Amino acid sequence: MWSLVIRIKKNDNAKGKRVHVLVLDILKKGQISGATVWTGVEGYGKRGKSNVMIEGFSVNMPMVIEVIDELSKLEKILPEVKELIGDNGLITLHEVGVV
Repeated sequence: MWSLVIRIKKNDNAKGKRVHVLVLDILKKGQISGATVWTGVEGYGKRGKSNVMIEGFSVNMPMVIEVIDELSKLEKILPEVKELIGDNGLITLHEVGVV
């Protein structure tokens, strides 16, 4: 099995929607078995810090979308995901052992 991990920011938008919602739409359309969206507390990367505090509430936290499925299925959706994310995130793909 293979793991696809997509790192973005919670407030990232494209086509009038949140990027994580668009990614999930791509995954569902590609018949990927499942995905988990994780929201981080704080982070930083090439676009700077990923945490904006307004009156104690975090607005733009780091977000990770994690998928585990067969490589052939992930390769089919990867070009569309890469086009959507562009330089505004990080996408990794690596082999994993499932027990």
